[in-house]
Amino acid sequence: MYFVEVVARRWRRAEIILTVTSHKGGVGKTVTSVHLATFLAHEGGEGSTLLVDADPNRSAIRWGERGRLPFRVVAEPQAPKYARDHEHIVIDTQGRPDPAHLEALVDGCDLLVIPTTPDALALDALMLTVGEMQELGRFDGYRVLLTSVPPWPVRSGARARATLQKLKVPLFEAEIRRREAFQKAANSGVPVYEVRDRRAQQAWEDYQKVGEEAMGAI
Repeated sequence: MYFVEVVARRWRRAEIILTVTSHKGGVGKTVTSVHLATFLAHEGGEGSTLLVDADPNRSAIRWGERGRLPFRVVAEPQAPKYARDHEHIVIDTQGRPDPAHLEALVDGCDLLVIPTTPDALALDALMLTVGEMQELGRFDGYRVLLTSVPPWPVRSGARARATLQKLKVPLFEAEIRRREAFQKAANSGVPVYEVRDRRAQQAWEDYQKVGEEAMGAI
């Protein structure tokens, strides 16, 4: 699993390379990859963005096969062929990166995005990743994204944010609220704004804010 990370260092035609990883499944890694790629595709125009699916589950590829996404999705072995033709690249990695893999990931991109849900188990897994980053001497180059944040009055999102801020973990100010529309989008093979759901536009706006922050951080 070092192929994409090593080659990414040579993809310097790309203006932006975002990599999405997590230590735990079910935290929105592929949802985040798909919607950050969608955001960059809107910014760069048709043909500007490539999503590299480096996860053996191939969730991003299957998402695209069920419908139509506004960017190209390729498997990891195809990446060198297509990367040189795109300005923006998003990499959806395999989960649970070991320390050496994690270091290669952060070195091979402009920003490493680490999604986490606000529940205790996910935060425990996140802190393993953050601890490994610190052991590697990496205190920047990555940001944590809170996903599947429940609506008010449930306060788990606010508590998680306060805890991470106290620990000085780099955080996106924006967060992704829990929306059924994301599952509908995955089932239909489209970005979330294309599904019939009264919260779909709000769900998309959450990722637009994350995309804007990511571009500002690079």
